[in-house]
Amino acid sequence: MSNYLETTHDVYKEAALTPDVGLCCTTNPIWELPGLKIPKIMQEMNYGCGSTVHARDLTNNPKMLYVGVGGGMELLQFAYFNRQKGGVVGIDVVDEMLDASRKNFIEAEAQNDWFKSDFVDLKKGDAMNLPVEDNSIDVAAQNCLFNIFKAEDLKKAIAEMYRVLKPHGKLVMSDPTCEQPMNDTLRNDERLRALCLSGSLPIAEYVKALTDAGFGTIEIRARKPYRILDQKNYPTDELIYIESIEVAAIKDPMPEDGPCIFTGKAAIYYGDEDYFDDKAGHVLLKNQPLAICDKTAGALKALHRDDIYLSESTYHYDGGGCC
Repeated sequence: MSNYLETTHDVYKEAALTPDVGLCCTTNPIWELPGLKIPKIMQEMNYGCGSTVHARDLTNNPKMLYVGVGGGMELLQFAYFNRQKGGVVGIDVVDEMLDASRKNFIEAEAQNDWFKSDFVDLKKGDAMNLPVEDNSIDVAAQNCLFNIFKAEDLKKAIAEMYRVLKPHGKLVMSDPTCEQPMNDTLRNDERLRALCLSGSLPIAEYVKALTDAGFGTIEIRARKPYRILDQKNYPTDELIYIESIEVAAIKDPMPEDGPCIFTGKAAIYYGDEDYFDDKAGHVLLKNQPLAICDKTAGALKALHRDDIYLSESTYHYDGGGCC
């Protein structure tokens, strides 16, 4: 294990033994679905920067994988949608975090009459060498973990997620991102990296790491403020603004003309006809917005039409559309 990963291990070992409410800071509400109660200790150990639990991903009792278990909160939320023995697999390299999750599941059982601890199969394992069979998972997730990894380790971790997913399976993630350059002092600070700060990548680099692994469809579902690295408290000459994003990477076949990356763009046709057909699979009904991927937005822009409006990226894609 490299030095920075040893530091990360120690940080989360301590966070398992002594819950640290301020370790991560998410602006997401704690979703309590009908009949679901989340124990306070799980909320205190919610070491994520967003949410990876989306009901639209979790239909028909999917087999789920969650890497980096935290206090078990999102594992409990995933189990809500499956409710079968071993329906959710939780993997962590930190023994103390696995033990904490097991203990927290006992509390969850007391508060939720539908929940049984054996709905979640907790395993010790490394994100870069998952103890999971090929093509066996419908929905995989990680929350505020991959941003910690340096480039080669990130490549391995994403490749492992791709390997275990079934065709058309989804990898759902939340991670900090940063569009500003960071100096080497910040990048090489092992503790700041472990705290999900100095490993943050620009969104374009983050997405490229996913498409390089073979994911043919990328959905950016949310982009939110996260943290500030200021000159008084961190080794930086300028204020650095960090955001968190929620992303789904889908194991679709890679299109011949490149991946479909949805960043919340839409096209609206307002011409004289009832609709516009670009003869490439996209039909725009008059005055009805159609969600499109960035690739399609570029193709429509290249037509130089004066009757199609193309919106900017909202970085909030909620499904639908045509690509």
